[in-house]
Amino acid sequence: MSSSAGGNRLTTDDRRLGFTAPLALPLHRQRDQIAALADAGHVDAWSAEVDGADAFSPLALIGAWEPRCRLGTAVVPAFTRSPALIAQSAAALADMAPGRFLLGIGASSRVVVEAWSGVAYTSPFERTRDVLRFVREALSGARMARSYDSFTVDGFRLSRIPELAPPILVAALRPKMVRLGIDEGDGVILNWMSPTDVARVRDLVTSRSAARKEVVARIFVCPTTDRDVVRATARRLITTYLNVPAYAEAQRWHGRAEALTPMWSAWDAGDRRGALELVPDSVIDDLFVHGSPPECRERISQYFDHGLNAVSVSIVGVRPDFVVPALCALGPNDTGSEWPVE
Repeated sequence: MSSSAGGNRLTTDDRRLGFTAPLALPLHRQRDQIAALADAGHVDAWSAEVDGADAFSPLALIGAWEPRCRLGTAVVPAFTRSPALIAQSAAALADMAPGRFLLGIGASSRVVVEAWSGVAYTSPFERTRDVLRFVREALSGARMARSYDSFTVDGFRLSRIPELAPPILVAALRPKMVRLGIDEGDGVILNWMSPTDVARVRDLVTSRSAARKEVVARIFVCPTTDRDVVRATARRLITTYLNVPAYAEAQRWHGRAEALTPMWSAWDAGDRRGALELVPDSVIDDLFVHGSPPECRERISQYFDHGLNAVSVSIVGVRPDFVVPALCALGPNDTGSEWPVE
């Protein structure tokens, strides 16, 4: 295990280092990469469902290849699959990897749901809540015949029940979704947060439940000490994501309204280039992990110190063939690698 700062503080039972799946290679060629990540100390694989691979298929491969990895969706949109199909997919993964699968669901965004998928994006909180309630009960084998606020199901019953029902986590950017994930789910999945933001969420979690609740976050790591590369990468991603209304409101909750208002104003006025230039360095340093491998491991440890149970590392700003070496360099079993890009 590396003796670098933070190296011995990652990947314990309550500090689970994970990666964002799938990786860049074609899915059938990723087996050796997954093994290398597990060897380096990554113990979780977290998928997503946006415009690439679906959330479940890559996890099925990883689960079959690598028994050391826990598997989680981060996240499945509550709109783009029917509630019954979400329950079936979750049951299949839980059946394939008993005790190793977590189902993360979330509202997603109007662009993904309405513009790309052709589904009306109405009442996202209610839809997420109703899908959580439906899937939880459906996984018990109950016959589902009831009306929820956002849909009605008449007579569905899972014919194959997993031995261990998976925990259900809720993608949460703001307090209302955090409360849903804690009050009715098994935890929350966070995004676009600093360690201090995580502490705010953890305080809300502990104020509502004495039971153990999972707090997971996707964090962006730009694996370089070149601050120009970091700034260019971060500004592009920040303007892409943090102008989406839900993400913007979350940043206001975390106290970044003053810092981000000039960027928001330029974006709303159609000045995309100006918006890029108005992203403050302080926000980049808050929301992106960067620096040398020891510095990045130390920063990731701060997320755990402030209340995370698990992280899903997303490597950004490098060529696809550098992603796995960079992830390995972050692992607690690494022996002192430098970044592959430097």
